[in-house]
Amino acid sequence: MTPKEYVQTLGTGWNLGNTFDAVSRTENPTPTQQETAWHNPITTKSMVRAVKDAGFDVFRLPTTWFQQLGPAPDYIVKPEWFARVKEVLDWAIDLDMTVILNMHHENWHFPTEENYPKAREILTKVWVQIATYLGEYDKVIFEAMNEPRKQGTPVEWTGGDEEGRNVVMKLNQDFVDTVRATGGKNATRMLMVPVYAASSDEPAIKDFVQPKGENLITSVHAYTPYLFALSDDQQAGKWSSELENDIDQLFARIDKYLIQKGHAVIMGECGARRKGDNVADRVKWAKYYKTVAKKYNVPCVWWDNGIMQGPDNSEVFGLLNREECTWMFPEVVDAFLLKG
Repeated sequence: MTPKEYVQTLGTGWNLGNTFDAVSRTENPTPTQQETAWHNPITTKSMVRAVKDAGFDVFRLPTTWFQQLGPAPDYIVKPEWFARVKEVLDWAIDLDMTVILNMHHENWHFPTEENYPKAREILTKVWVQIATYLGEYDKVIFEAMNEPRKQGTPVEWTGGDEEGRNVVMKLNQDFVDTVRATGGKNATRMLMVPVYAASSDEPAIKDFVQPKGENLITSVHAYTPYLFALSDDQQAGKWSSELENDIDQLFARIDKYLIQKGHAVIMGECGARRKGDNVADRVKWAKYYKTVAKKYNVPCVWWDNGIMQGPDNSEVFGLLNREECTWMFPEVVDAFLLKG
């Protein structure tokens, strides 16, 4: 299958957020210390089963690696971390889900020309280990990076600058070349590469150049409309048909700059925050967002960070009660899955 044909076989996805991608305050954390650092419980097979039983068939496993690496120049991944990541990945694979495995909250890939040699060294050293360790799996997509960007700068979330976008594209090519060189199933495996910051804004995607090679998928994220879906503004949690235009423009932009240029696209993160008692509003958002995405054949993966209530500034994207393996907002889940 071509990448465009492949993504059409994928349904709807769910992120195991704030878990393996967490960053521990403990120096040299154990796998358990890192997995629970952001107050989510240890992942269980029952959680993964609940995700599958709800109707999700894509399981994104965001993973942060830097705290589990040995020193330069080899950056050897700790075997116990590999084993734990593989254990959870196996649970999803055994349920016939497609898994997306990435590099998530890494700060070493700061995309400047000055930092590029160091970033390239770490990225290639770690990805050759991941690709080798998991090389025999069929239904695993490797995703190069999560949201590579110039953190803490004015261009962090504005689509970047020319330097940042160019370095991200160079790192994407390094990733593709590294994985392909390991051979076997990795020679043809579907790979995901992000635009700068995985942004779906025009400055980031209009000049995006996919790496050389085949079986490549472009990764973008979009919490749209921003005020409704992502902002801290608790008064912006009400849905109206006037907001539909923002979603229409989002996917028209993705179509213009990516799909029409031949790229297959996966929306690796999306969602709408809980703001008070706005379940009905989120249901309307989820149904409209997914309906438009389906029109353009863009699979979507909900960002579930395990947070279901909290202060006004909490990013409350949680849907699954992980302790009880039940859905806190089943109406939102069903709408996102386009049930009924």
